[in-house]
Amino acid sequence: MSAAAIPHLPQTAEGIPFLDLVSQHAGLEEELLDVFRRALQGAAFIGGPELAAFESEFAAFCETADAAGVASGTDALRFALMVMKPEAGDEVITVSHTFMATSEAITQAGATIRFVDIDEESMNIDPAGVEAAITPRTVGIVPVHLYGQPANMDAILEIADRHGLWVIEDACQAHGARYKGRRVGSMGRMAAFSFYPGKNLGACGEGGAVTGSDAALMSLVRQYREHGQVKKYYHASEGYNGRLDAIQAGILRVKLRRLDHWTERRRRAADLYRDALADVSEVRLPSEHSDSRHVYHLFAVRTDRREALQAYLSARKIGSGLHYPLPLHLQDAYSGMGMRRGSLPVTERTADSILSLPMFAELTEEQVDRVASAIREFFGR
Repeated sequence: MSAAAIPHLPQTAEGIPFLDLVSQHAGLEEELLDVFRRALQGAAFIGGPELAAFESEFAAFCETADAAGVASGTDALRFALMVMKPEAGDEVITVSHTFMATSEAITQAGATIRFVDIDEESMNIDPAGVEAAITPRTVGIVPVHLYGQPANMDAILEIADRHGLWVIEDACQAHGARYKGRRVGSMGRMAAFSFYPGKNLGACGEGGAVTGSDAALMSLVRQYREHGQVKKYYHASEGYNGRLDAIQAGILRVKLRRLDHWTERRRRAADLYRDALADVSEVRLPSEHSDSRHVYHLFAVRTDRREALQAYLSARKIGSGLHYPLPLHLQDAYSGMGMRRGSLPVTERTADSILSLPMFAELTEEQVDRVASAIREFFGR
């Protein structure tokens, strides 16, 4: 489950949870315990060969030259933005329909946020909105590959190139997704991934990574994660304690070997949902662009009767989640921006209607059928 979810989780054995990590870890228990034993026996808890191996394997998976493990997805976003060295007043364009980490990383790196609207179909950043939001102070764009669906990267990269802007991908929900054959995380100057436990590739705790192919930028990421050190006790700058520990790196290596298989299971569950709900006109199903490969971190539907449907599912011991019920531009944290309801109409309509159904690699056909049947019953089908 994402940190940003507002879940309705059934607590009984016969319920269908929004997310089931117990089943995933039960099948991996011995391999995960071996990771802990190796770390314990070698006293290698920070850095070392386990981290180096994971970074190499994850970079290869993402089809980039390098990956740097960090302590969280938020750190990944923050460090990637920091190495671009924005100055006070510089503007970075992103969406309001995302988790807070996307925007707070921009301000924590020293830049100013420019929120733009999303595309109605994909729920990702609208390139037309990006073009309209560019000012002389704009320096970068942070597209979010939300829910596992890649953003329209050709349009974003073309705009960025034409205006001399950099692009940092927020790929925290899209491990393994592809856009026109390219892995997310390989198209911008850098990309940020989260390994929060509920992600498609999740640690048993916090974790994240930055991917990229610019050696100088990736060196700076590693510097920032190590208190600004270029070598032990020699600090080129201030930094953070933002390291990915060796045990989490080892756990992620175990899971990375299975990620493609888990993705196929998620995609199969999405197909089953689509088939079962195709004729329920009151429910708008998530789209998948023909040139992309969605990895379904979430299966987020939209309906004008969201609250009533969620309550109906909960009463039948079926979990669900809200991602994200209050857009960032309407949050108290950003009240100083002066944006009011109506500023980003597509974002606001989406936030008022979206509901995430159970989605995890271990979800069975029987469970999908039960969820879909409950939805059909609610709408009188």
